Amino acid sequence: MYKRILIGLLLAALLLAPAALAQDDDNPTIAFLRYRSTGTEDIAKPGIWDVLQAHELISPSERELLDENLDLNGEHINVFWLDAASDVTNVNAMVEKTLDRGADILLTFSTPVTQITANITKEMDDPPVMFFAIVSAPYSAGIADSPCIKMSHVTGSHVTIPYEQYVALSKVQQPDIQTIGTIVDPAQTQSVYGVSQITEFAEALGLNVEVASIASAADLPQATASLADKGVDMLMIGAGYTESRGIPAVLSVAKDYGIPVFGVSPRMIHHGAVVGAGFDDFYGEGVTVGRMIAAHIDGTVDISKTAISSRVNIGVAVNLDTAEEFGITVADSIMDSAVMVIEGGELSVLSEPPSLPEMSLEERKADDAAFLAELECTEERIAEEQATLGTARD
Repeated sequence: MYKRILIGLLLAALLLAPAALAQDDDNPTIAFLRYRSTGTEDIAKPGIWDVLQAHELISPSERELLDENLDLNGEHINVFWLDAASDVTNVNAMVEKTLDRGADILLTFSTPVTQITANITKEMDDPPVMFFAIVSAPYSAGIADSPCIKMSHVTGSHVTIPYEQYVALSKVQQPDIQTIGTIVDPAQTQSVYGVSQITEFAEALGLNVEVASIASAADLPQATASLADKGVDMLMIGAGYTESRGIPAVLSVAKDYGIPVFGVSPRMIHHGAVVGAGFDDFYGEGVTVGRMIAAHIDGTVDISKTAISSRVNIGVAVNLDTAEEFGITVADSIMDSAVMVIEGGELSVLSEPPSLPEMSLEERKADDAAFLAELECTEERIAEEQATLGTARD
C-alpha cells in the first residue's frame, strides 16, 4: 500500500512540475483573449505567428501547437488562450482570470474584448502591456482618443473599413437605386459606428437610408420585414456582430421580397450575403501586431510612445449561389474585382495566400524598426492630435 501511495505522489509531482516551471520561468507570457473564434481571426493569427517564428521566438514544433490553439510553455515565450464564448458578460471574468495568471502581454481580438480589457487594466498601477487587433472602432469605443492619445500600456492595429467604397457598390449593382436599408444594434459600438458611416456615404450619393433597430438576433427577421415594407432596394449590413452573424436570418425574409443583401466583409458571403466587401488584409493586421510584440519582447520599442496603427484595404467577394437563388445578376465590374467567389457550393479564392517576404533576421529587425519608427508618438505628433481633438470638441 505504501509503495502504491509513493508511486502516486511521484506521478502527481511529475505532472505538476511543468505547470510550476511555467509559472517560475522568466519567459514572457502572452494571453490571447478573444470574443469567439472567427474566420478573420484565423487569418490574422498566422501573421502574428509568422513574425514571432521569423524572430526565432517560437520554433516550428511550437508553431504547430499555436496553430491548433493549444497553450504553449515554450523555450522563449509562453502562450495561453481564453474565449468569451460569444457572450460579452464573460469578458470581465476572462480578463480577471488572465491577470490572476500573471500574463505579461495581453493580446485582445475584437472591439468588446479590447474595450473591456482596456477599462479594467487602466485602473492598475502596473498593468501588463496590451496589444489589440481586429478592432473596427477603437476611438468611438473609448479604447483611445486618437493614435497617440491613449493609455500608455496599450497599442495595436485597427481595421479601417472602407465604408465609402462599400456603399458605392450599391450604385454599381443597381444604378437606379433609391433607398438602402440597414440594421443597428444600439448596444454595440461597432454597429452604431457602421450604420452612421453607411448613412453618411449613402446620403452623399443622394440615396435615402432606412434603419431598423434590434436588441438581439431574434429581432432580425422582423427588422428585415419592416425595412422591406418601407420599400428599400437593397440591404447593406455593417460590422455589428449580431447582424453580421445573423445574415441567414436576414436572408430568409429578404428572399421573399427579392432584396439583395450586401455585407461589409468579404467573409460575409459564407453566411449567404450576395456581395461581401470591406477590409480584407487581416493577415497584414496580424503581421503589424506581431512586429509590435516581437519588438517589445526584444526591448527595442516603447509601447507608451507607439501609436495605434491603422490599415486600409478593400476586398470584394461574391456568392453566386445566393445571387441565383434571389434571381440577381451580379454586375460585371463587381465580378471582375472579386477576390473570392462561391459557386455550386464551392469556394474559389482568386488571390495568392499572404506570407512574409524572405529576408535574414538582421534585415527583418531593421525593417521592423523602420516600420515602428513611423508609429513613434513624437511631441509634435501628440500636439497635432491634441489640437485636432480640441477642434472636434469645439
